[in-house]
Amino acid sequence: MAIHSYRLGPLGNNTYLIVDSATKDAAIVDPSFDSEALWPEVKALGVSVRFVLNTHAHFDHVIGNAFYVAETGAPLALHRSDLSLLQALPEQGRMFGFPVDPSPDPTLWLEDGQTLMLGETEIQVIFTPGHSPGHVTFLVEDAAIAGDCLFAGSIGRTDLPGASHQTLLHSIRTRLLTLPDSTRVLPGHEEATTIGRERLGNPFLRDM
Repeated sequence: MAIHSYRLGPLGNNTYLIVDSATKDAAIVDPSFDSEALWPEVKALGVSVRFVLNTHAHFDHVIGNAFYVAETGAPLALHRSDLSLLQALPEQGRMFGFPVDPSPDPTLWLEDGQTLMLGETEIQVIFTPGHSPGHVTFLVEDAAIAGDCLFAGSIGRTDLPGASHQTLLHSIRTRLLTLPDSTRVLPGHEEATTIGRERLGNPFLRDM
């Protein structure tokens, strides 16, 4: 299994491509600004995109949904609690000054504890709300693709509609900090980190 990381767009979003080494099946996670430009590289890797996965439905993480669903025919996967955010995508974009086209509706609903099989690779779904009502984290072997839940030295913002600071901290404490310290955290923005590093040094988690 390999996870390719791409830093994209004006907000520095991280889009990830999970590739099962045995079958060359792939999943694209949070296709962001300019993710269409990745398509030639995806095709050059010789992979088949089987899933379009969203950690959550804030506009900067889902703006490439329509392109990848159209190009691949892969199911779009999201937690039900973020559906209203996804359906308000153009309005979200206007709030931040970005023109954003609508996203297709999900055809695969994500649930806590669910396992998606990508070839021989297991993608485990962990429900981590707080930054948004339906935020999830994808656990793939030793890596947690954490969206905007946990960052290197920080946590997700909670001043957006549907967000909750207390819920976010509860998600981090009960769902992420229970993972092994060696678990890599691949966030939606900025650089990667580990659970152990954040447990010891993240100023937002000192009481945990």
